[in-house]
Amino acid sequence: MSQISKISVLGGGVIGASWTALFLASGRDVTVYDTAPDAESKVKSYIETAWPSLEALGLAGSTAPGEVSFAKTAADASADADFVQENVPERLPIKHAIYSEIEPVLSKTAIVSSSTSGLTLEALQEGWQNPANFVLGHPFNPPHLIPLVELTANEKTDPAALDATEAFYETIGKVTIRIRKGMPGHVANRLQAAVWREAVFMAVEGVASVEDIDKAMWAGPGLRWAAMGPTTLFHLGAGDGGLQAFCDHFRDTFNGWWDGLGDPRLDDTVIEKLVAGMNEQARGRSPQELSEERDRMLVALQAATRALRKQSAD
Repeated sequence: MSQISKISVLGGGVIGASWTALFLASGRDVTVYDTAPDAESKVKSYIETAWPSLEALGLAGSTAPGEVSFAKTAADASADADFVQENVPERLPIKHAIYSEIEPVLSKTAIVSSSTSGLTLEALQEGWQNPANFVLGHPFNPPHLIPLVELTANEKTDPAALDATEAFYETIGKVTIRIRKGMPGHVANRLQAAVWREAVFMAVEGVASVEDIDKAMWAGPGLRWAAMGPTTLFHLGAGDGGLQAFCDHFRDTFNGWWDGLGDPRLDDTVIEKLVAGMNEQARGRSPQELSEERDRMLVALQAATRALRKQSAD
């Protein structure tokens, strides 16, 4: 696979704009395609807002930033690209149409990575004549701040394309995982869905307020999960005996909790309760204000732990 210097971003919404900022910070030139008439102004505004965070994380400033341009068609955006990050709406007909448009103009070595959060690789591959250089590269929102990218490939994927995609993402500060068996929602979103399902259930049942359930997460297990995953943390929870001792001790406890977990559905009544709880928790702060607060915390957390993670990896 060729060196990646020119990137096409298809879809300039929140995910696409965030990817664009990160790619530019790494010194790559980016061409954006989006059908919205105000896409250019919104993407440029997002980049301007994101840049201080990228600098604080050391992801910008070590090299000259790339240049951003905008194309009128997906084909124009992708014709000379080394790498294409696709972020169009989560509807197969739309994605398949985009793939049909760009496939004839792509270079033989260009890689296309889809940001899809819920569609399977197999379903997406149906939009390609030859999906060898197509992979699934799902980021966590916002991509310029959250390092995770979930990679999925299968027997139709050229192994070199997967390796090159992973290597490229890692050069721009991403942390990658390889999904061995595709499922809707991949790995991280399924974990999120499982936790939120129980949070919704407890709110509906009146166990605690929406705010206190959120607080229980960020002040409790969320802090630990920002350091290590749940299985590793339970491995540490039994001292020298490790995970085996933990499971021996808590087998019946967890089986009982799992048997009692809720199974709510997002109907109108449940949504109304959640929205009311969120409005109470927000205390008049807009989603934009809360997003800015989130981003400041994400930057601070990663800046504080970067040296420790590097030391652990070494």
